[in-house]
Amino acid sequence: MASLRLTAAEATVRFLAAQQTEIGGRTLPLFGGVWAIFGHGNVAGLGPALHAHRRALPTFRAHNEQAMAHAAIAYAKTHARRRMMACTTSIGPGATNMVTAAALAHVNRLPVLLLPGDVFASRRPDPVLQQVEDIGDATVSANDCFRPVSRFFDRIMRAEQLLAALPAALRVLTDPAECGPVTLAFPQDVQIEAMDFPESFFRKRVWRVRAPEPDAAELRDAVAALKKAKRPLIVAGGGVKYSGAEQALADFAGRHGVPVAETQAGKGSLAWNASGNVGAIGVTGTAAANALAQQADLILAVGTRLQDFTTGSRALFPKASLLGLNVVAFDAYKHGAQPLVADAARGLAALSGALGTWSAERPWQEKAVTAIARWQRIVDKVTAAPKPKANVLPTDAQVLGAVNRAMPERGIVLCAAGGLPGELHKLWRATDAASYHLEYGYSCMGYEIAGALGAKLAAPDREVVVMVGDGSYLMMNSEIATSVALGAKITVVLLDNRGFGCINRLQRGTGGEPFNNLLSDAAPLVDFAAHAAALGAESVKVADVAELEAVLPKAFAAKRTQVIVIDTDPQTGTAEGGAWWEVPVTAAPSTAAQKTARASYETNRKRQGAGA
Repeated sequence: MASLRLTAAEATVRFLAAQQTEIGGRTLPLFGGVWAIFGHGNVAGLGPALHAHRRALPTFRAHNEQAMAHAAIAYAKTHARRRMMACTTSIGPGATNMVTAAALAHVNRLPVLLLPGDVFASRRPDPVLQQVEDIGDATVSANDCFRPVSRFFDRIMRAEQLLAALPAALRVLTDPAECGPVTLAFPQDVQIEAMDFPESFFRKRVWRVRAPEPDAAELRDAVAALKKAKRPLIVAGGGVKYSGAEQALADFAGRHGVPVAETQAGKGSLAWNASGNVGAIGVTGTAAANALAQQADLILAVGTRLQDFTTGSRALFPKASLLGLNVVAFDAYKHGAQPLVADAARGLAALSGALGTWSAERPWQEKAVTAIARWQRIVDKVTAAPKPKANVLPTDAQVLGAVNRAMPERGIVLCAAGGLPGELHKLWRATDAASYHLEYGYSCMGYEIAGALGAKLAAPDREVVVMVGDGSYLMMNSEIATSVALGAKITVVLLDNRGFGCINRLQRGTGGEPFNNLLSDAAPLVDFAAHAAALGAESVKVADVAELEAVLPKAFAAKRTQVIVIDTDPQTGTAEGGAWWEVPVTAAPSTAAQKTARASYETNRKRQGAGA
């Protein structure tokens, strides 16, 4: 058997470069590149290996390890999990900086391969610089922090272990049910060990996403449940996009007259003005979707984790039985749902075929049409540009309305945390599955700009627009410089409300006094436009929405990364729509505000379903 004498690091890089994926009949590299910040732990091993294969497997350098992993995750999300990236770091803080990103990928079921350097397997020079020592367990290193936030974890203690570990990693990364972050901790001395690897190990392999059909018995039961329903509602999650089930969803909803509501991850599964699309559901949902959810007798949850923002902390579906169509059995059974474990597209097609001419009641369909028309009038109203002198500072809704109206065809909006995701979920008019990119499973501040960079690398022909608050910007902004260096132009619209306005509103809503969230008048003002310019972007601060509307077309037409700063009102959110979210309120209220909040809390808890 032919073999190749390679170091463990060289074998890893060569193996990754050989992996392929099939998208729309085209075969492409599975890995779009490797993000690397070198230090002791990877510079002498993976560093030379990546340099030798830089044409087949490009290497990108970031300024923050968490940010580069966010970029890799966003790249995979933009490609609907069909393509991905790897990330390598030094040991110590370089490695643990990626733990937050690993958790984000785990929650959102998104693939990323993490290759943190590790301490010496030989232990000869222990303790080395940055080594975390456990007095009672000599096998522990800082990389053990990745275990609870990885779908697959291994530590490569000998070069030959790669023959089993790398294929196992790829199996998880490409599996629709197991998909998530994979961590291969890579001791620095093992990286440079050499051995004879079988040449066949590096053959090109094409990975295709498995799309399981539904079980016959589960399908029969699901059809029976639907046929009994008179007021069904579909909740479309991210699994619709990852399955490529957008057309299957549109066909099912249209043929059977079932309204469709969308989670954050599922928004854009149908165009905003598609027939039957009643918009966002849950805590950040539209009045239309949430009113229908309250009255529905069956919820068909397609490709969603049914997290608390979707279910209104299990209080939003009081009359409905649940039918869970999901490729992941863990999710299909949630909240006592009747399961239909299958690929979303194939499951919807099988259901539709078996249902025949069945459809929801005509009055129910008409109610959905009326409700969404009423909601769209609200959207028009709250997102309209303010009249002159109507408000001192614009609301988030008014700013996003201006951006939405100016958005280029096939543009992508990207956001992650704070109050903006709620406004976007309710109000943004998404045009296709890729046009709305929200990370709200982990709601991770700092994802926004790094994520936009990853989305741009995945979709270089689409304008990527970041909506970010000043709090998230201050947490992580360094990849503005990376975007400029790579020529990966993004447009950042920075809404400055002087602190954490969303949490300030939540604090007050639970009976608390404003504290430690908004910046006081004595705090220094940050010149965000100057800061962004220092990182290489072209930047401007606008005075109001009218000026924003004037500069947006120029920003979208520009070739270099743009940052547009606008001051906004920290106190005002869109009052319309929404649903209850369980946030604990003190059981020993001492103020009038706390007593009011506690009474409301106890009332809403009575509406929760069994097991909540």
